[in-house]
Amino acid sequence: MKLLYDVPDPKRIRLIVNSDAKNEADDQYAIVHALLTPQFMVKGLIGAHFGEERSQTSMLDSVKEIELLLDLMGMSGEYSVLRGADRAMQDERMPVMSEGAKCIVREAMSDDQRPLFVIFLGAITDLAAAYLMNPAIADRLTAVWIGGGAWPEGGTDFNLRNDIHAANVVFNSPIPLWQIPRNVYCKMRVSIAELKRRVEPCGAIGRYLYQQLLETNQKWANNPSWPKGEMWTLGDSPAVGLLMHDQPYDYDLKPAPRVSPDMTYVHYQSERRIRVYRDIDVRFILEDMYAKLELFHSMQ
Repeated sequence: MKLLYDVPDPKRIRLIVNSDAKNEADDQYAIVHALLTPQFMVKGLIGAHFGEERSQTSMLDSVKEIELLLDLMGMSGEYSVLRGADRAMQDERMPVMSEGAKCIVREAMSDDQRPLFVIFLGAITDLAAAYLMNPAIADRLTAVWIGGGAWPEGGTDFNLRNDIHAANVVFNSPIPLWQIPRNVYCKMRVSIAELKRRVEPCGAIGRYLYQQLLETNQKWANNPSWPKGEMWTLGDSPAVGLLMHDQPYDYDLKPAPRVSPDMTYVHYQSERRIRVYRDIDVRFILEDMYAKLELFHSMQ
């Protein structure tokens, strides 16, 4: 893809996107945003599972959704789309092997000296598998994860629930980890009116992003707690925005916890620390996404 504008080459980073893209309606926005960001050299797009509650073929559904997004953007064949694990880990020792995990290992162990980031918009299964396959990747990448409950207690979170064992593997590893927990990623609120005005007019991909969210909003209308009716949470988008600006005054270095089966945090050590965000710049992230969609549409 032709870049929307030039970014100084020393500032560019390698990126792998791991997404449960067909889980609901927000992953699609983050994936498109990442693809349109010139600072990112996208090395792979991995379809992730999201349990069996919504689909018996969730990983394959995610792969197909990523391929659809690329097709709508006229980018089919430009990026590797890989299958992630088709299920959660059964314990903390045995990885679920996948193309996606192998891609992470391969890119981490390459000779490319540019920084490598892997963003996880769902369960973190493929990172745990990659680490168990080759622990040497730990000092060769940074992982950014949308998931986990609010600190310090923890608590229910969809992405965490879909693989608690994997989260414990990663928390217990030396992998540099940026965690955006539920109370922070839920700040990415946007109105449906705003999306209709700013996203839908942006060509085929803009229409799809808007319509699939509208359809999901309608499909889940009878759920008493979510959605709310006229708004949505683009909860995966912080993973993209924080790679453009990491908001150094909006996170704390916390001792990595252990996650109990009920998703609460067990604080048991002080040596292994992870970056835990307590705030995100919603305006910056949304406006950057809107501008890139408009620029991309103007180039079509």
